[in-house]
Amino acid sequence: MNAIVLAGGPPDAVAALAPGVPNKCFVPVAGETLVQRTLSALRDVPQIERIVAVVPAAARGDASLALADELRQDGSRIGESLRSGLAGFPPGDLVLVASADLPVLNRAALEEFLDLAARAPADLIYACVERGVHRARFPEVPHTWAHLRDGTFCGGGCFALRPRIFPALARFLDRLGAARKNPLELAAIFGYDILARYALRSLSIAAAERRASELLGAQVRAALCTHPEIAVNVDRPGDLALAERILASSAPA
Repeated sequence: MNAIVLAGGPPDAVAALAPGVPNKCFVPVAGETLVQRTLSALRDVPQIERIVAVVPAAARGDASLALADELRQDGSRIGESLRSGLAGFPPGDLVLVASADLPVLNRAALEEFLDLAARAPADLIYACVERGVHRARFPEVPHTWAHLRDGTFCGGGCFALRPRIFPALARFLDRLGAARKNPLELAAIFGYDILARYALRSLSIAAAERRASELLGAQVRAALCTHPEIAVNVDRPGDLALAERILASSAPA
């Protein structure tokens, strides 16, 4: 499987911790930048062949990107960046897409997700982690939790899709990106019947998958992952210090 790493976007509060970096993906954590840690995890997986990193023009030549096979220009919106990354890949083949702010992503988490994605009869597969599984490993990591009939879940930092569905997906991406930390807004995108069922905690994963599939005209599935490393990301300045502590506690003695 080929892979795309999304490392675009403007500087934010996290990037301000390392003045001069293009964006938060180039902020160091425990001696390596976030994007470098993501790329290293991908390179450690034998099933992953080619890696395209989508980055700002200012990042070209950055040593953190040495493990990428190709660098492509990011866009002002996530849809533009994803379009750039997907260009030229076979329309029907699954492509792994990873955020570049996953400091503890590892081979085991990626291989599990790739296996789930390969076995799913779907065009878009999204990683998620159940709260009990996540808190057993990382009790201190905050998340926005979605309360469903099947349990309580957070989203992961990886998904897989077939490039042929991108035109249908593109019109939803900006709204989804803006709402990704607000489960009620996410539910509203999928229809107010879904919103009502979500509010009553009677919405199931299967029902959410069906509605997403109807909206996209493609099969959408959730991949329930047991390796919470796929869901630990850096969104706020405090997340960086937390990632440093996690990495320090897991380092060999």
